[in-house]
Amino acid sequence: MTPHTPVGRPLRPQGKLLQEDARRHHRSLLLQQLFRDGPASRADLARASALTRVTVSDLVGEMVAEGLVTELGAPEGSRVGKPPMLVGLAADSHHIIGLDLSETDSMSGAVVNLAGTVLARHEVHVDGAEGEQAVELVLRLATELIAMTDRPVLGIGVGSPGVVDTSGTVIDAPNLAWTDTPLAARLAAALDLPVFVANDANTAVLGEHTFGESGDGGLMVVRVGTGVGAGFVLGGSLLHGHLGAAGEIGHVVVDPDGERCACSRTGCLETVLAAPRLRRTVAAPGVDAPGALADVGRRLGEVLAPIVAALNLHEIVLSGPAELLDGPLLDAADRTIRERTMPISSTGLAVRTSKLGEDVVVVGAAVLVLAGELGVS
Repeated sequence: MTPHTPVGRPLRPQGKLLQEDARRHHRSLLLQQLFRDGPASRADLARASALTRVTVSDLVGEMVAEGLVTELGAPEGSRVGKPPMLVGLAADSHHIIGLDLSETDSMSGAVVNLAGTVLARHEVHVDGAEGEQAVELVLRLATELIAMTDRPVLGIGVGSPGVVDTSGTVIDAPNLAWTDTPLAARLAAALDLPVFVANDANTAVLGEHTFGESGDGGLMVVRVGTGVGAGFVLGGSLLHGHLGAAGEIGHVVVDPDGERCACSRTGCLETVLAAPRLRRTVAAPGVDAPGALADVGRRLGEVLAPIVAALNLHEIVLSGPAELLDGPLLDAADRTIRERTMPISSTGLAVRTSKLGEDVVVVGAAVLVLAGELGVS
């Protein structure tokens, strides 16, 4: 993506501005404008941000010197007189390392530029690693990805399964045997880089909102990997919920007589919808695979219907193995949602798979860094 192209849609900023953070906030306003709308002149940036031209000129000069912003020359068809100088986000001035820890057999990652473009990929096999061994594996993956770029690394974003607090501590991730694991702090200390960790479903919804093809209105991403979870962007803001546990739909009980779940309950949605379970289901001898997937989709739709009714969502995006989610499972979930809600709740609702495919978590992890380091997301 060239600097002439708008990059993505930022989240709505939250919180009050402290005086000592004014300069950083003003830089973020300008970067958000360039990120969302593409190249602009200094005068255009001043008008859009309501900052003075002197302030804008000073901040743009600073960012040009840092390499974050580049001067692109005059726009085509400029009128008589001194034409304005356009500036744009320099997408490859810095790179970001995005990690996806949500899969069963491997941990994957990518080198991503500031425009959300994946430039290189890498993965390491889990081989049953848990606890401290799993932390060491994440560190190895990040280190090997850093070696794959020759640009300054802006930071590292991580999409992790489980419940993650705002400091990047994984409160509980049963599939990796992590409890109160300070993953962000551990990686930052070892790599001397800013590190941001969030639940993988939350990173997926950030990726879809910022770089996907989501429209306006409430967005829900259902992430299907080793576990099952969901992320929400409502009113332009990421929904965290009380104690940061919003979206834990994988542990809603759908079959009280079903299998034991990693969370110790019986018959959670995760026990029928998680990717490893879906693969076992369709591979079982004599099983009608389309029918089995449709049955899982019906159960998913039963869980999603009250959420759609409560929030009047505009889009539900399924993220995970497309060969399992697209088709009978997606169709059955969509149909069940509409059967179980009032027409006004589901009118205009789109239920689809992610356009970002397998990259949705690593791209969303890059959004964590863009938000944390540049105020852009």
